[in-house]
Amino acid sequence: MAIVVSDTSAIAALCHLGLGELLRSFYQEVIIPPTVAMELKNPLGRRPIVDVAQFPFITIRAPQDLVRVAELQTELERGEAEAIALAVQLAAEWLLIDEDLGRQVASRLGLKITGVLGILLRAKGAGMIAAVAPLMDRLTAEIDFHIAADLRNRVIRLAGEQQ
Repeated sequence: MAIVVSDTSAIAALCHLGLGELLRSFYQEVIIPPTVAMELKNPLGRRPIVDVAQFPFITIRAPQDLVRVAELQTELERGEAEAIALAVQLAAEWLLIDEDLGRQVASRLGLKITGVLGILLRAKGAGMIAAVAPLMDRLTAEIDFHIAADLRNRVIRLAGEQQ
């Protein structure tokens, strides 16, 4: 079974859309660090409250390399730092992360990354959702999820939803 570690954004966004179960469909188990669990339970802004206890396929596990976490925190917030350190520690097949800087740091460390848009594209390809564009619109309008215009256009093109 593939090891998948997640930061906060992908889980929060998918749960907001009522699509949290996509994670179980694609990954069977998702591992999150304690700070991510706390951020899901006590969200900032308009993100939904997510009680990970309602998702038995989500496991909370603390990273062991606290020096790496501290080093990563010089560039990133604690949840991202813990998620990246945990992904490195577990030699995760995937890291689910959406923030640009976090993605850059994870890539620099050799981690394979995807985010909520990649998951939505995969779900569209599998016939699990009808369209990606309206879901991106909901994320930006309802929970202030930032999607750059060029990225939005690329995702629409990849989803085959050009107008």
